[in-house]
Amino acid sequence: MARPRVRLVVTADDFGYCPRRDEGIVEAFLAGAVTSVSLLVNGSAAGSAAELARRHRIPTGLHANLSEGRPVGPARHGASSLIGSEGFFLGKMGFRRAVAAGEVILSQVREELEAQLSRFRELLGRDPTHVDGHQHVHVLPGVCRVFAQALQACGVRFTRLPLERGVDGCAWLEAPARDFAGALEQDASAAIGPFVHHGLQWTDVFVGLSTCGRHMSAHRVMEALTRALEGMPAGQAVTAELMVHPGYPSVPPVGGCGEGPDAFSCSSDRLHELRVLTAPVLQAQLARDGVQLCTLEDLDCKRPGEGSTSKATRETFLEPSPP
Repeated sequence: MARPRVRLVVTADDFGYCPRRDEGIVEAFLAGAVTSVSLLVNGSAAGSAAELARRHRIPTGLHANLSEGRPVGPARHGASSLIGSEGFFLGKMGFRRAVAAGEVILSQVREELEAQLSRFRELLGRDPTHVDGHQHVHVLPGVCRVFAQALQACGVRFTRLPLERGVDGCAWLEAPARDFAGALEQDASAAIGPFVHHGLQWTDVFVGLSTCGRHMSAHRVMEALTRALEGMPAGQAVTAELMVHPGYPSVPPVGGCGEGPDAFSCSSDRLHELRVLTAPVLQAQLARDGVQLCTLEDLDCKRPGEGSTSKATRETFLEPSPP
């Protein structure tokens, strides 16, 4: 069956989280399985990761972090809505609850984002190729607006819109993962308006929620791409992003963003992703289907209404949220 012509960015998240994670990410990049990385500037290995990025000329963006570990900006001194009593961010779900309750001061979010952008420039000597969000915090209500403002102010165009089609039908995912994906879909859909208003761009389609960790296989990656491309005309040029988390398991206490590595980082899930990504099977299937791997800088990404977009993006953009 004829398919759209797909140019695929494969982005490895959490670069800088720990040396073992970074070792696996670089291995995947050198194997041609990963095309860009997102750096945690508050990660325990951020400095050595930046050196690896420079040495191997890895296209590197910022993985903006508002949920795990210690802040980089003024919040690190305490008395901030972004941190708890121990001086750490509020956690993946704790930050979301605080945002929903109106307890997060958005000017403090802007300060932290600007501090992380500044730290990125100190480490790499340049602006990031893109900025996305650790645990997808960048699409949360209110946060998405100040995030888009901060990127526009520093001239960064590319971000991630984590809208993956059909995740609710992926029976292999545990109920909490499907519930999180459902809430994320609502947040990402609502973030389109502010993102467009401030000139941000992203790929036409996104996959990676249904293929995270032990759930990744070559078949599921290709299946996710097929779902994302459904209804698009054969021969149409489409841009896509695959979010991945390869690496070697962290060994406590080394790793993390100030609190030590989390359970996912210490599990075999990261190694499983590394093996799937670098095995010949996935690369052969992508080549067979004419999928071309590239970087964000290679792409002509479009905002909704400017060419092809996924069905989810196109439909939700009809009634965007206020900027």
